[in-house]
Amino acid sequence: MTTQTKADTFAALRDCFAADLAALIGEQPPRPAKPIAFAFIELVEEVRDVLGASSLGNWQDASEDLDSAVTYLTDVLTSSPADQPSLLVRARTHLRDAIATAG
Repeated sequence: MTTQTKADTFAALRDCFAADLAALIGEQPPRPAKPIAFAFIELVEEVRDVLGASSLGNWQDASEDLDSAVTYLTDVLTSSPADQPSLLVRARTHLRDAIATAG
């Protein structure tokens, strides 16, 4: 049985959400030179900021979901291994909600 690491989990989140997030702001998903977790969090923050600056209500709502996702993703980096799965589930839920709301 293999053990999934934080890096694996962030890679999976990036693979699942990066293209949709980047498409919301008209960019290509970045190929990170930084560790995957930091690069993914930076992408989510960038999209959050662009959507939050919009006058569209649904984009502002999506920005709030992305802000919550950033909080959970950042907490994963410093949390105990026992807490990480629940934090990642919450982050993933906010990412999905943000993409659905903004789209």
